[in-house]
Amino acid sequence: MVKQFEKQFIGGEWKLGNDVEHVNEDKNPYTQETLLKIQGANTADVDEAYQAARKAQKEWMDKTPQERSEIVKKAVGIMKERQTEIIEWLIKEGGATKIKAGLEVRLAKGITEEAASFPMRTEGRVLPTNTPAEESFVIHRPVGVIGIISPWNFPFHLTMRSLAPAIAAGNGVVIKPASDSPVTGGLLPASIFEEAGVPKGLVNVTVGSGSEIGDYFVAHPIPGFISFTGSTPVGKNIASQAMSGKKIKQVALELGGNSPFIVLDDADIEEAAHALIVSKFMHSGQICMAANRAIVVEAVFDTFVHKVEERVKELVSGDPTDEKTVIGPIINQKQTDQIQEIIQQAKESGAKFLVEGTVKGQLVEPFVIVSEDPDLEIFHREIFGPVLPILKVKDTEAAIEAANDTEYGLSSALFTKDLAKGRALANRIEAGMCHINGLTVDDQPNAPFGGEKNSGIGRFNGEWVLEEFTRVQWVTTNSGKGQYPF
Repeated sequence: MVKQFEKQFIGGEWKLGNDVEHVNEDKNPYTQETLLKIQGANTADVDEAYQAARKAQKEWMDKTPQERSEIVKKAVGIMKERQTEIIEWLIKEGGATKIKAGLEVRLAKGITEEAASFPMRTEGRVLPTNTPAEESFVIHRPVGVIGIISPWNFPFHLTMRSLAPAIAAGNGVVIKPASDSPVTGGLLPASIFEEAGVPKGLVNVTVGSGSEIGDYFVAHPIPGFISFTGSTPVGKNIASQAMSGKKIKQVALELGGNSPFIVLDDADIEEAAHALIVSKFMHSGQICMAANRAIVVEAVFDTFVHKVEERVKELVSGDPTDEKTVIGPIINQKQTDQIQEIIQQAKESGAKFLVEGTVKGQLVEPFVIVSEDPDLEIFHREIFGPVLPILKVKDTEAAIEAANDTEYGLSSALFTKDLAKGRALANRIEAGMCHINGLTVDDQPNAPFGGEKNSGIGRFNGEWVLEEFTRVQWVTTNSGKGQYPF
Protein backbone atom coordinates (compact mmCIF):
# COMPACT_ATOMS: atom_id res chain seq x y z
CA MET A 1 0.00 0.00 0.00
CA VAL A 2 2.83 2.42 0.85
CA LYS A 3 4.46 1.80 -2.52
CA GLN A 4 1.19 2.79 -4.15
CA PHE A 5 1.13 6.05 -2.19
CA GLU A 6 4.57 7.02 -3.48
CA LYS A 7 2.95 7.85 -6.81
CA GLN A 8 0.40 10.17 -8.38
CA PHE A 9 -3.08 8.88 -9.24
CA ILE A 10 -3.97 10.05 -12.76
CA GLY A 11 -6.35 8.53 -15.28
CA GLY A 12 -6.99 5.55 -13.03
CA GLU A 13 -3.29 4.67 -12.86
CA TRP A 14 -0.68 5.01 -10.12
CA LYS A 15 2.33 6.67 -11.78
CA LEU A 16 5.40 8.75 -11.02
CA GLY A 17 5.08 12.51 -11.36
CA ASN A 18 7.11 14.28 -14.03
CA ASP A 19 8.65 16.94 -11.78
CA VAL A 20 12.05 15.40 -11.10
CA GLU A 21 13.28 18.55 -9.33
CA HIS A 22 10.69 18.47 -6.54
CA VAL A 23 10.25 15.44 -4.28
CA ASN A 24 7.59 15.67 -1.59
CA GLU A 25 9.00 14.22 1.63
CA ASP A 26 6.12 13.11 3.84
CA LYS A 27 7.21 13.24 7.50
CA ASN A 28 5.75 12.20 10.83
CA PRO A 29 5.55 15.54 12.72
CA TYR A 30 6.10 13.89 16.11
CA THR A 31 8.98 11.48 15.37
CA GLN A 32 10.31 13.29 12.25
CA GLU A 33 10.45 9.89 10.53
CA THR A 34 10.18 10.04 6.73
CA LEU A 35 7.09 8.06 5.83
CA LEU A 36 7.55 8.15 2.06
CA LYS A 37 8.80 10.32 -0.80
CA ILE A 38 6.65 11.33 -3.75
CA GLN A 39 8.14 12.62 -6.98
CA GLY A 40 6.17 15.77 -7.71
CA ALA A 41 3.57 16.44 -10.37
CA ASN A 42 4.20 19.18 -12.92
CA THR A 43 1.82 21.11 -15.16
CA ALA A 44 1.78 18.29 -17.73
CA ASP A 45 0.54 15.93 -15.00
CA VAL A 46 -2.15 18.40 -13.97
CA ASP A 47 -3.27 18.74 -17.57
CA GLU A 48 -3.41 14.95 -17.98
CA ALA A 49 -5.45 14.65 -14.78
CA TYR A 50 -7.98 17.28 -15.86
CA GLN A 51 -8.26 15.74 -19.33
CA ALA A 52 -8.91 12.33 -17.77
CA ALA A 53 -11.53 13.75 -15.40
CA ARG A 54 -13.35 15.51 -18.25
CA LYS A 55 -13.45 12.38 -20.39
CA ALA A 56 -14.67 10.14 -17.55
CA GLN A 57 -17.23 12.67 -16.36
CA LYS A 58 -19.08 12.70 -19.66
CA GLU A 59 -19.99 9.05 -19.15
CA TRP A 60 -20.41 9.29 -15.38
CA MET A 61 -23.06 12.03 -15.56
CA ASP A 62 -25.22 9.73 -17.68
CA LYS A 63 -25.23 6.97 -15.08
CA THR A 64 -28.53 6.50 -13.29
CA PRO A 65 -28.91 8.11 -9.87
CA GLN A 66 -28.97 4.65 -8.32
CA GLU A 67 -25.68 3.67 -9.96
CA ARG A 68 -23.96 6.80 -8.67
CA SER A 69 -25.47 6.36 -5.23
CA GLU A 70 -24.31 2.73 -5.01
CA ILE A 71 -20.70 3.73 -5.70
CA VAL A 72 -20.75 6.31 -2.90
CA LYS A 73 -22.35 3.78 -0.55
CA LYS A 74 -19.57 1.33 -1.38
CA ALA A 75 -17.04 4.02 -0.45
CA VAL A 76 -18.68 4.33 2.98
CA GLY A 77 -18.39 0.57 3.46
CA ILE A 78 -14.73 0.60 2.44
CA MET A 79 -14.03 3.45 4.88
CA LYS A 80 -15.49 1.29 7.66
CA GLU A 81 -13.39 -1.69 6.61
CA ARG A 82 -10.22 0.41 6.37
CA GLN A 83 -10.88 2.56 9.43
CA THR A 84 -7.83 1.32 11.33
CA GLU A 85 -5.59 2.11 8.35
CA ILE A 86 -7.09 5.59 7.96
CA ILE A 87 -6.63 6.38 11.65
CA GLU A 88 -3.03 5.18 11.59
CA TRP A 89 -2.26 7.45 8.64
CA LEU A 90 -3.93 10.44 10.29
CA ILE A 91 -1.79 9.93 13.39
CA LYS A 92 1.55 9.34 11.68
CA GLU A 93 1.15 11.82 8.82
CA GLY A 94 -0.73 14.65 10.54
CA GLY A 95 0.15 14.25 14.21
CA ALA A 96 -3.50 13.59 15.07
CA THR A 97 -4.24 12.17 18.49
CA LYS A 98 -6.37 9.04 18.60
CA ILE A 99 -9.26 11.20 19.82
CA LYS A 100 -9.00 13.56 16.86
CA ALA A 101 -8.36 10.82 14.30
CA GLY A 102 -11.45 8.91 15.41
CA LEU A 103 -13.53 12.08 15.20
CA GLU A 104 -12.22 12.84 11.72
CA VAL A 105 -13.13 9.42 10.36
CA ARG A 106 -16.64 9.73 11.83
CA LEU A 107 -17.07 13.13 10.17
CA ALA A 108 -15.86 11.80 6.82
CA LYS A 109 -18.19 8.82 6.95
CA GLY A 110 -21.06 11.12 7.87
CA ILE A 111 -20.72 13.43 4.89
CA THR A 112 -20.11 10.50 2.51
CA GLU A 113 -23.29 8.79 3.74
CA GLU A 114 -25.13 12.08 3.24
CA ALA A 115 -23.69 12.38 -0.29
CA ALA A 116 -24.99 8.92 -1.18
CA SER A 117 -28.50 10.41 -1.02
CA PHE A 118 -27.69 13.30 -3.36
CA PRO A 119 -28.39 11.56 -6.70
CA MET A 120 -32.01 11.08 -5.60
CA ARG A 121 -32.25 14.60 -4.17
CA THR A 122 -31.22 16.47 -7.31
CA GLU A 123 -34.59 17.84 -8.33
CA GLY A 124 -35.91 20.29 -10.91
CA ARG A 125 -38.96 22.52 -11.16
CA VAL A 126 -41.73 23.29 -13.63
CA LEU A 127 -42.36 27.04 -13.90
CA PRO A 128 -45.50 28.90 -14.97
CA THR A 129 -45.20 30.51 -18.39
CA ASN A 130 -47.24 33.12 -20.28
CA THR A 131 -46.31 31.65 -23.66
CA PRO A 132 -49.02 29.40 -25.16
CA ALA A 133 -48.03 25.75 -25.78
CA GLU A 134 -44.76 26.27 -23.91
CA GLU A 135 -43.45 24.31 -20.94
CA SER A 136 -40.76 25.85 -18.73
CA PHE A 137 -38.35 23.71 -16.72
CA VAL A 138 -35.47 24.31 -14.30
CA ILE A 139 -32.98 21.43 -14.08
CA HIS A 140 -29.74 20.82 -12.17
CA ARG A 141 -26.72 19.68 -14.15
CA PRO A 142 -23.26 18.67 -12.88
CA VAL A 143 -20.61 21.38 -13.01
CA GLY A 144 -18.36 19.05 -14.99
CA VAL A 145 -14.93 18.87 -13.39
CA ILE A 146 -14.16 20.17 -9.91
CA GLY A 147 -10.68 20.95 -8.61
CA ILE A 148 -10.25 20.27 -4.88
CA ILE A 149 -7.41 21.83 -2.87
CA SER A 150 -7.40 20.32 0.60
CA PRO A 151 -5.61 21.37 3.82
CA TRP A 152 -3.38 19.47 6.23
CA ASN A 153 -5.31 19.90 9.49
CA PHE A 154 -8.35 17.67 8.82
CA PRO A 155 -7.10 16.32 5.48
CA PHE A 156 -9.18 13.16 5.12
CA HIS A 157 -12.49 14.69 6.14
CA LEU A 158 -12.05 17.99 4.32
CA THR A 159 -11.17 16.18 1.09
CA MET A 160 -14.09 13.76 1.43
CA ARG A 161 -16.39 16.71 2.24
CA SER A 162 -15.94 17.90 -1.36
CA LEU A 163 -15.01 14.65 -3.10
CA ALA A 164 -18.04 12.54 -2.13
CA PRO A 165 -20.66 15.22 -2.97
CA ALA A 166 -18.88 16.08 -6.23
CA ILE A 167 -18.93 12.45 -7.37
CA ALA A 168 -22.51 11.94 -6.21
CA ALA A 169 -23.65 15.00 -8.19
CA GLY A 170 -22.13 13.61 -11.39
CA ASN A 171 -18.81 15.47 -11.53
CA GLY A 172 -15.22 14.46 -12.21
CA VAL A 173 -12.53 15.47 -9.72
CA VAL A 174 -8.86 16.39 -9.51
CA ILE A 175 -7.40 16.75 -6.00
CA LYS A 176 -4.35 18.72 -4.98
CA PRO A 177 -3.64 17.79 -1.34
CA ALA A 178 -1.45 19.83 1.00
CA SER A 179 2.23 18.89 0.91
CA ASP A 180 2.11 17.93 4.60
CA SER A 181 -0.74 15.45 4.05
CA PRO A 182 -0.58 13.96 0.54
CA VAL A 183 -1.80 10.54 1.64
CA THR A 184 -4.69 11.39 3.95
CA GLY A 185 -5.65 14.46 1.91
CA GLY A 186 -5.61 12.87 -1.52
CA LEU A 187 -4.12 9.48 -2.26
CA LEU A 188 -5.99 7.54 0.42
CA PRO A 189 -9.42 9.01 -0.45
CA ALA A 190 -8.72 8.30 -4.13
CA SER A 191 -7.81 4.70 -3.35
CA ILE A 192 -11.12 4.27 -1.51
CA PHE A 193 -13.13 5.46 -4.50
CA GLU A 194 -10.96 3.39 -6.83
CA GLU A 195 -11.83 0.34 -4.75
CA ALA A 196 -15.49 1.39 -4.77
CA GLY A 197 -15.47 1.16 -8.54
CA VAL A 198 -15.54 4.68 -9.97
CA PRO A 199 -14.66 4.78 -13.69
CA LYS A 200 -10.99 5.25 -14.51
CA GLY A 201 -10.06 8.92 -14.64
CA LEU A 202 -13.06 10.19 -12.68
CA VAL A 203 -10.94 10.80 -9.56
CA ASN A 204 -7.34 12.05 -9.87
CA VAL A 205 -4.66 13.24 -7.43
CA THR A 206 -1.72 15.49 -8.26
CA VAL A 207 0.83 15.92 -5.48
CA GLY A 208 3.13 18.83 -6.25
CA SER A 209 4.68 22.01 -4.98
CA GLY A 210 2.54 25.14 -5.01
CA SER A 211 5.22 27.02 -6.92
CA GLU A 212 5.15 24.40 -9.69
CA ILE A 213 1.45 23.61 -10.12
CA GLY A 214 -0.55 25.84 -7.73
CA ASP A 215 -1.70 28.63 -10.04
CA TYR A 216 -1.94 26.29 -13.03
CA PHE A 217 -4.23 23.94 -11.08
CA VAL A 218 -6.69 26.80 -10.45
CA ALA A 219 -6.45 28.67 -13.75
CA HIS A 220 -6.66 25.54 -15.95
CA PRO A 221 -9.51 25.89 -18.48
CA ILE A 222 -11.19 22.53 -17.76
CA PRO A 223 -12.48 22.79 -14.15
CA GLY A 224 -15.65 24.81 -13.69
CA PHE A 225 -15.36 24.98 -9.92
CA ILE A 226 -12.54 25.15 -7.35
CA SER A 227 -13.15 23.95 -3.80
CA PHE A 228 -10.51 25.24 -1.39
CA THR A 229 -9.99 24.98 2.36
CA GLY A 230 -7.04 26.85 3.81
CA SER A 231 -5.71 30.26 4.75
CA THR A 232 -7.35 33.54 3.81
CA PRO A 233 -4.37 34.96 1.86
CA VAL A 234 -4.12 31.81 -0.27
CA GLY A 235 -7.90 31.77 -0.70
CA LYS A 236 -7.90 35.32 -2.00
CA ASN A 237 -5.25 34.40 -4.55
CA ILE A 238 -7.27 31.36 -5.64
CA ALA A 239 -10.36 33.52 -6.11
CA SER A 240 -8.33 35.93 -8.22
CA GLN A 241 -6.87 33.13 -10.34
CA ALA A 242 -10.32 31.59 -10.83
CA MET A 243 -11.60 34.86 -12.26
CA SER A 244 -8.60 35.86 -14.35
CA GLY A 245 -8.06 32.73 -16.45
CA LYS A 246 -9.47 31.93 -19.89
CA LYS A 247 -12.52 30.43 -18.20
CA ILE A 248 -14.29 32.11 -15.28
CA LYS A 249 -15.07 29.51 -12.63
CA GLN A 250 -16.94 29.54 -9.38
CA VAL A 251 -15.32 28.82 -6.03
CA ALA A 252 -16.20 27.65 -2.55
CA LEU A 253 -13.65 28.95 -0.06
CA GLU A 254 -13.49 27.89 3.58
CA LEU A 255 -10.77 30.14 4.97
CA GLY A 256 -9.31 31.41 8.24
CA GLY A 257 -11.16 31.99 11.47
CA ASN A 258 -11.02 33.93 14.71
CA SER A 259 -13.93 32.26 16.44
CA PRO A 260 -15.17 34.02 19.59
CA PHE A 261 -16.31 31.99 22.61
CA ILE A 262 -18.56 34.29 24.64
CA VAL A 263 -19.38 33.64 28.31
CA LEU A 264 -22.19 35.76 29.79
CA ASP A 265 -22.94 36.36 33.46
CA ASP A 266 -25.76 33.77 33.54
CA ALA A 267 -23.73 30.97 31.92
CA ASP A 268 -23.21 27.51 33.38
CA ILE A 269 -19.57 28.12 34.29
CA GLU A 270 -18.60 24.48 34.64
CA GLU A 271 -20.10 23.54 31.28
CA ALA A 272 -18.70 26.61 29.55
CA ALA A 273 -15.18 25.95 30.81
CA HIS A 274 -15.30 22.35 29.60
CA ALA A 275 -16.65 23.38 26.19
CA LEU A 276 -13.97 26.04 25.80
CA ILE A 277 -11.18 23.56 26.50
CA VAL A 278 -12.48 21.21 23.81
CA SER A 279 -13.16 24.06 21.37
CA LYS A 280 -9.63 25.42 21.77
CA PHE A 281 -7.37 22.41 22.30
CA MET A 282 -8.84 19.76 20.00
CA HIS A 283 -6.02 18.88 17.57
CA SER A 284 -3.76 21.33 19.42
CA GLY A 285 -5.85 24.27 18.21
CA GLN A 286 -5.06 23.53 14.55
CA ILE A 287 -8.68 23.91 13.43
CA CYS A 288 -10.23 26.83 11.56
CA MET A 289 -13.28 26.69 13.87
CA ALA A 290 -11.23 26.53 17.07
CA ALA A 291 -12.16 28.98 19.83
CA ASN A 292 -9.43 31.42 18.89
CA ARG A 293 -10.33 33.72 21.79
CA ALA A 294 -12.63 33.62 24.79
CA ILE A 295 -14.62 36.75 25.69
CA VAL A 296 -15.89 36.73 29.28
CA VAL A 297 -17.96 39.34 31.13
CA GLU A 298 -16.34 40.67 34.30
CA ALA A 299 -19.08 39.40 36.67
CA VAL A 300 -17.95 35.78 36.16
CA PHE A 301 -14.45 36.34 34.81
CA ASP A 302 -12.39 35.27 37.84
CA THR A 303 -14.49 32.18 38.54
CA PHE A 304 -14.48 31.11 34.91
CA VAL A 305 -10.77 31.66 34.36
CA HIS A 306 -9.95 29.64 37.48
CA LYS A 307 -11.98 26.69 36.14
CA VAL A 308 -10.26 26.92 32.76
CA GLU A 309 -6.81 27.09 34.34
CA GLU A 310 -7.51 23.96 36.40
CA ARG A 311 -8.71 22.00 33.39
CA VAL A 312 -5.88 23.07 31.08
CA LYS A 313 -3.27 21.93 33.57
CA GLU A 314 -4.79 18.45 33.44
CA LEU A 315 -4.40 18.08 29.65
CA VAL A 316 -1.88 15.48 28.54
CA SER A 317 0.63 16.53 25.88
CA GLY A 318 2.95 14.25 23.95
CA ASP A 319 2.87 11.09 21.86
CA PRO A 320 -0.27 11.13 19.68
CA THR A 321 -0.42 7.32 19.72
CA ASP A 322 -1.11 7.40 23.49
CA GLU A 323 -4.83 7.09 24.27
CA LYS A 324 -4.60 9.82 26.96
CA THR A 325 -2.92 12.45 24.78
CA VAL A 326 -4.95 15.53 23.94
CA ILE A 327 -2.16 17.86 22.75
CA GLY A 328 -0.10 16.34 19.95
CA PRO A 329 2.58 17.86 17.69
CA ILE A 330 2.24 20.92 15.49
CA ILE A 331 2.25 19.94 11.82
CA ASN A 332 5.63 21.48 10.85
CA GLN A 333 8.41 23.75 12.06
CA LYS A 334 7.15 26.79 10.18
CA GLN A 335 3.82 26.62 11.98
CA THR A 336 5.61 26.05 15.31
CA ASP A 337 7.73 29.15 14.75
CA GLN A 338 4.62 31.24 14.03
CA ILE A 339 3.00 30.11 17.30
CA GLN A 340 6.15 31.02 19.25
CA GLU A 341 6.14 34.44 17.59
CA ILE A 342 2.53 35.00 18.72
CA ILE A 343 3.43 34.00 22.28
CA GLN A 344 6.39 36.35 22.33
CA GLN A 345 4.28 39.25 21.03
CA ALA A 346 1.75 38.67 23.81
CA LYS A 347 4.53 38.78 26.42
CA GLU A 348 5.92 42.00 25.03
CA SER A 349 2.40 43.50 25.06
CA GLY A 350 2.07 42.91 28.79
CA ALA A 351 -0.53 40.13 28.75
CA LYS A 352 -0.70 37.92 31.83
CA PHE A 353 0.18 34.23 31.43
CA LEU A 354 -1.84 31.91 33.66
CA VAL A 355 -0.53 28.74 32.07
CA GLU A 356 2.82 28.73 30.26
CA GLY A 357 3.80 25.51 28.61
CA THR A 358 7.09 24.61 27.03
CA VAL A 359 8.00 24.09 23.39
CA LYS A 360 9.93 20.91 22.60
CA GLY A 361 10.60 20.51 18.91
CA GLN A 362 7.16 20.61 17.28
CA LEU A 363 5.33 19.83 20.52
CA VAL A 364 3.79 23.00 21.98
CA GLU A 365 2.23 22.58 25.40
CA PRO A 366 -0.86 24.68 26.28
CA PHE A 367 -0.73 28.40 27.07
CA VAL A 368 -3.49 30.47 28.69
CA ILE A 369 -3.26 34.25 28.48
CA VAL A 370 -5.59 36.88 29.97
CA SER A 371 -5.99 40.59 29.30
CA GLU A 372 -8.48 43.47 29.45
CA ASP A 373 -7.04 45.11 26.33
CA PRO A 374 -9.14 44.23 23.25
CA ASP A 375 -6.54 45.80 20.97
CA LEU A 376 -3.84 43.19 21.68
CA GLU A 377 -2.75 41.59 18.43
CA ILE A 378 -3.34 38.08 19.78
CA PHE A 379 -7.09 38.78 19.83
CA HIS A 380 -7.07 39.68 16.13
CA ARG A 381 -5.02 37.00 14.39
CA GLU A 382 -5.62 33.32 13.81
CA ILE A 383 -3.36 31.40 16.20
CA PHE A 384 -3.71 27.81 14.91
CA GLY A 385 -2.04 26.38 17.99
CA PRO A 386 -2.68 25.52 21.67
CA VAL A 387 -2.61 29.12 22.88
CA LEU A 388 -5.79 30.43 24.51
CA PRO A 389 -6.24 34.19 24.99
CA ILE A 390 -9.11 35.28 27.27
CA LEU A 391 -10.47 38.82 27.11
CA LYS A 392 -12.26 40.42 30.07
CA VAL A 393 -15.16 42.72 29.08
CA LYS A 394 -17.67 44.78 31.05
CA ASP A 395 -20.99 43.34 29.88
CA THR A 396 -22.98 41.62 27.12
CA GLU A 397 -22.84 44.60 24.76
CA ALA A 398 -19.07 44.81 25.10
CA ALA A 399 -18.83 41.06 24.48
CA ILE A 400 -20.77 41.26 21.19
CA GLU A 401 -18.73 44.27 20.08
CA ALA A 402 -15.48 42.41 20.79
CA ALA A 403 -16.75 39.26 19.04
CA ASN A 404 -17.38 41.22 15.82
CA ASP A 405 -14.11 43.14 16.00
CA THR A 406 -12.34 40.88 13.53
CA GLU A 407 -11.91 40.42 9.79
CA TYR A 408 -13.12 36.82 10.13
CA GLY A 409 -16.57 35.30 10.59
CA LEU A 410 -16.52 31.50 10.59
CA SER A 411 -17.79 29.92 13.81
CA SER A 412 -18.79 31.24 17.24
CA ALA A 413 -20.20 30.06 20.57
CA LEU A 414 -22.17 31.82 23.27
CA PHE A 415 -22.98 30.53 26.76
CA THR A 416 -26.12 31.68 28.55
CA LYS A 417 -28.97 29.93 30.37
CA ASP A 418 -31.48 32.20 28.61
CA LEU A 419 -31.90 30.53 25.22
CA ALA A 420 -34.20 33.23 23.86
CA LYS A 421 -31.58 35.84 24.65
CA GLY A 422 -28.92 33.58 23.14
CA ARG A 423 -30.81 33.26 19.84
CA ALA A 424 -31.31 37.02 19.68
CA LEU A 425 -27.61 37.63 20.29
CA ALA A 426 -26.65 34.99 17.71
CA ASN A 427 -28.33 37.17 15.08
CA ARG A 428 -25.93 39.97 15.99
CA ILE A 429 -22.77 37.87 15.72
CA GLU A 430 -21.14 38.22 12.30
CA ALA A 431 -20.37 34.56 11.67
CA GLY A 432 -21.62 31.82 9.42
CA MET A 433 -22.22 29.56 12.43
CA CYS A 434 -23.20 30.22 16.04
CA HIS A 435 -23.65 27.56 18.73
CA ILE A 436 -25.45 28.53 21.91
CA ASN A 437 -24.12 26.48 24.84
CA GLY A 438 -22.06 24.36 22.45
CA LEU A 439 -18.63 23.98 20.86
CA THR A 440 -17.26 26.29 18.20
CA VAL A 441 -15.91 23.10 16.62
CA ASP A 442 -19.00 21.54 15.07
CA ASP A 443 -19.56 20.07 11.62
CA GLN A 444 -22.71 18.09 10.79
CA PRO A 445 -23.35 16.52 7.38
CA ASN A 446 -26.84 18.01 6.95
CA ALA A 447 -26.07 21.53 8.23
CA PRO A 448 -24.58 24.43 6.20
CA PHE A 449 -20.89 24.90 6.93
CA GLY A 450 -19.17 28.13 5.92
CA GLY A 451 -18.21 31.64 6.94
CA GLU A 452 -18.71 35.34 6.41
CA LYS A 453 -16.29 38.21 5.79
CA ASN A 454 -12.71 36.96 5.27
CA SER A 455 -13.63 33.45 6.37
CA GLY A 456 -14.77 32.62 2.87
CA ILE A 457 -17.74 32.18 0.56
CA GLY A 458 -20.01 29.26 -0.23
CA ARG A 459 -21.38 26.49 1.97
CA PHE A 460 -20.57 22.82 2.38
CA ASN A 461 -22.71 19.86 3.54
CA GLY A 462 -26.27 18.82 2.85
CA GLU A 463 -28.39 20.50 0.22
CA TRP A 464 -26.08 23.53 0.31
CA VAL A 465 -23.08 21.74 -1.18
CA LEU A 466 -25.40 20.06 -3.68
CA GLU A 467 -26.34 23.56 -4.85
CA GLU A 468 -22.65 24.47 -5.10
CA PHE A 469 -21.68 21.41 -7.14
CA THR A 470 -24.50 21.61 -9.68
CA ARG A 471 -25.58 24.25 -12.19
CA VAL A 472 -29.11 25.47 -12.77
CA GLN A 473 -30.27 25.37 -16.39
CA TRP A 474 -33.54 26.81 -17.71
CA VAL A 475 -35.09 24.73 -20.49
CA THR A 476 -38.28 25.46 -22.44
CA THR A 477 -40.19 23.35 -24.94
CA ASN A 478 -42.84 24.65 -27.33
CA SER A 479 -45.33 22.37 -29.06
CA GLY A 480 -47.05 25.17 -30.98
CA LYS A 481 -46.12 28.09 -33.14
CA GLY A 482 -44.01 30.83 -31.64
CA GLN A 483 -45.27 34.34 -30.96
CA TYR A 484 -42.46 36.68 -31.92
CA PRO A 485 -42.22 40.51 -31.70
CA PHE A 486 -41.39 40.88 -35.41
